[in-house]
Amino acid sequence: MEGANPGFDTIRAAIGLAQRAPSVHNSQPWRWQWMNDELHLYADTARHLSATDPQQRAMVLSCGAVLHHMQVALYALGWSSAVERLPDPEVPEHLARLRLAPREPTAADIDMAAAMLNRRSDRRRFRWGEVPDFYLRAAAQFGTRFGATVSTVSRTDHPALSALIRRAARQHEEDVLYQIELAEWSGRRGARDGVPARNTAAVHADDALPGRAFMDPVLLDPTAAPDAATWLMISTTADDRSAQLRAGETLSALLLAATDLGLATCIQTEPLGLPELREEIRFEMCDGSYPQVMVRAGLTTHAAPLPETPRRRPEDVLAYALPQS
Repeated sequence: MEGANPGFDTIRAAIGLAQRAPSVHNSQPWRWQWMNDELHLYADTARHLSATDPQQRAMVLSCGAVLHHMQVALYALGWSSAVERLPDPEVPEHLARLRLAPREPTAADIDMAAAMLNRRSDRRRFRWGEVPDFYLRAAAQFGTRFGATVSTVSRTDHPALSALIRRAARQHEEDVLYQIELAEWSGRRGARDGVPARNTAAVHADDALPGRAFMDPVLLDPTAAPDAATWLMISTTADDRSAQLRAGETLSALLLAATDLGLATCIQTEPLGLPELREEIRFEMCDGSYPQVMVRAGLTTHAAPLPETPRRRPEDVLAYALPQS
């Protein structure tokens, strides 16, 4: 143990692990500051995708995911973190302050850290076979500890959701700014951010619930059978930054729990980026709660494991401030 507070090397290692958090188009719209033995999380508004996420909701949700990933990373490295969310109302980009204390890692902490290393956004079709209800309940229960609700999208709601997903795709096909942004942030090769071409599969129009279309997909689907994913919805009773941040923490916890249980997952938010479609989902499928993000979960195919999605280096997102006297 390094003493009452971790050293800079530990913080850098924790950020290296937390960087594996999911974010909209892998934009990684966050930055960290280590100052006076406290770790501060800020939204990086320079990385806000205005056409994809006009209300900054997905940006804040992404920051919530990295906040939870950071807590998991710190646990595994021997530190607990008391989190103060939105500590400065005058600075809305300042999303969290973490005060650290020594803590002995548990076996569960190590398992969740391993899940961070193993999780991938799997955009391929999932094979047929019911995901055990116990797995879904366990993953959902783990996620809901962070303040949002996790529910399964009923099969009876699939036709309505399918129609909304397809409406969103059509609107985005005709949105020049969206297409420019999509071209900038997907089909990447050799970059440390954005959606790599090697991790992207083509959208299948015959799937009941198709995913988002990215540029230059090269990942091959191992099956011609329709996608058999179970869809999960994360929603909140409020829709302010606090709720969106907690929805991101819930998302991170859900994904890590599902990965630990051997499930494949992929995030879907496309119709939620269009306010009118999100409102339809809110009242048709969420009983008036605010839908924040959807997750496809399923059984993996026998295809080769997905390559790791690249991430920015810790020094790209971390600022160190000298202690104030």
